[in-house]
Order: sequence, then C-alpha cells, then structure tokens
Amino acid sequence: MRRSKRNLNLRPAPQSNVARTQIVKGSDLKLSKVKTNATDNLTKEDAGTRVLKLGKELYDLQELMFAAGTHSLLIVLQGMDTSGKEGAIGCISKAVNVHGVKVAPFKQPTPEELAHDFLWRIHAQTPGKGVIGIFNRSHYEDVLVVRVHNIVPKPVWKKRYDDINNFEELLTDNNTIILKFFLHISKDEQEQRLLAREQDPTKAWKLNLGDWKERSLWNDYIEAYEDAINKTSTKNAPWHIVPADHKWYRNLAVTEAVIEALRPYKKDWMAKLETESKTAKAEIDAYRKAQAAPAPTAAVKKKSKRKAKKTVP
Repeated sequence: MRRSKRNLNLRPAPQSNVARTQIVKGSDLKLSKVKTNATDNLTKEDAGTRVLKLGKELYDLQELMFAAGTHSLLIVLQGMDTSGKEGAIGCISKAVNVHGVKVAPFKQPTPEELAHDFLWRIHAQTPGKGVIGIFNRSHYEDVLVVRVHNIVPKPVWKKRYDDINNFEELLTDNNTIILKFFLHISKDEQEQRLLAREQDPTKAWKLNLGDWKERSLWNDYIEAYEDAINKTSTKNAPWHIVPADHKWYRNLAVTEAVIEALRPYKKDWMAKLETESKTAKAEIDAYRKAQAAPAPTAAVKKKSKRKAKKTVP
C-alpha cells in the first residue's frame, strides 16, 4: 500500500477533550462494547444550548477556511438505517453558510457508475478548497452492502480496504481534512424509529420494506462495519464512533468533533488572510496615490517624448 510523506499543511486529527466520540485506534474495535445511549449526564436542553453556542464558532471557522482557500473538509456519515445521518447533516447545515457546503448522498450505483471503478463516482463529489463536503453514505458501502449481500467476490471487496486507504491518503495529501463518523444505534432503538415512521404521515416517504428486511442481517452488518472501521481508521482520516440512540447527543458529539478538527488551522488561516490583506491594501494605496497625483502638462508630455526619441539608437 502506498505511503507518502505526511503533508505538513495537514494537522494530525486532534484528540477530543470532551471524548463524546470514540476515536478508533488499532484494529480491535468491537461495537458491542461501545455504548449507544451515552448522555454524559447531560439533558437534551443542555446539549441544545451547547450546540447553539458552538454553531457560531463553526460558522466563523467555515468562513476562515473558505476565505483562506487552502483546505477542504470531508465529513463521511455511515450507520445503520435510521441512525440519523440526515439529522446530523441538518444540524451542521444550520450552523454554516450553505453556499460553502456540498452534500452528496450515495445510493445504488447507476449503470454508468458500475462501468467504472468503485471510487470513480466518489472522487467526483469530493469538496474543493474552502468547501465542506458531506457524504450521506459513501465509498464504504462497497465494503459493506456488497459484502453482506455477496454482490462481489470476497477477494474483490477485501482489496478495497487498501484502495480506500490510498484514496483517502491522496485526499489528505491535498489538504482535505477528513472526519468519518459511524452513528452507533442499538437494534432496539432502530426498531422504535422504524415503527415511529409508520405513525407519522410526514415520514411516509421514508417507509421502506427493505429497511425491515435488512434488520435480519444486523449481525452481518456489524461484523462488516467492524472490519471496515478497524482497517481504515488512520492518523489523518480517523473513524469516530458516535453514540446515537439520543439524537441530541449525536448532534452535540458530531458538532464538537468537527470544530475540534478545524480549530488547529485557525491560526494559519488567519495569517494567510492577514498577508493577503496587507498586499491588497498596498495595491489600493498605490492606486489611490497614482490617482491623486497631478496630471502632467502638455509641455511635460512633449519634453518626455523628445527625451524618449533621443534614447532610441
């Protein structure tokens, strides 16, 4: 597997001071040992207040990233059905300027996409400099769904772990900050959410028989997720396990993790913008001085022309 020198413009993923998410290290993750219903003794109201306060900081950090134009942010959201991927997207979107956000939902590949390698459609959706990209499902479906449903042979999907690591290394080498979140819910919580959808007419568009059929493969998906996370959680593209039974806790955990990933770049972004500001101000000052200088008289122009002719060999 390719290993390049670490990009000095990309900071190692920070360790959370609050630790609401578990950052995966090594290769021994067992999701059954990670709580899905954590609260850290907070209430829904406490978390909501905290998210609103953090929203201002996230907005400012996004604005700096956009203006500096040196980095992009890619947020990958994965999880079982009903785990709250769209809810997390909504929470982030409320805090930022949507003109600088690109959301890409990945569903069943089209015939054209299947005619290419599995990363072809993914690469086309990665965010450019200054932009936040959010993947609702992602390239990881090609080591999850295809494995559980035997869509491709084992040697094919097994090799994709290395392909994914190399792909994400390419992105980080080009100053893309990557955050990968597994929204961790219990099987019981999923059942309650699926049943609640049936009782809410506004959620009718989400009803899908396939969600219930997939539940019978729960253990297979957990095993597939554990392998994928263990094999692709790297220093610059770590996996965060987010307890997601409580939607408000999920939103707080994701928001905090995003801000903590961006904070280390604030000083560099500010320095770049200050340098650009000084250069722009100098150009403006020079222009103003030129505009304020008296226009040369006709006699001076005539003298300048004669002097110029004398200098011609």
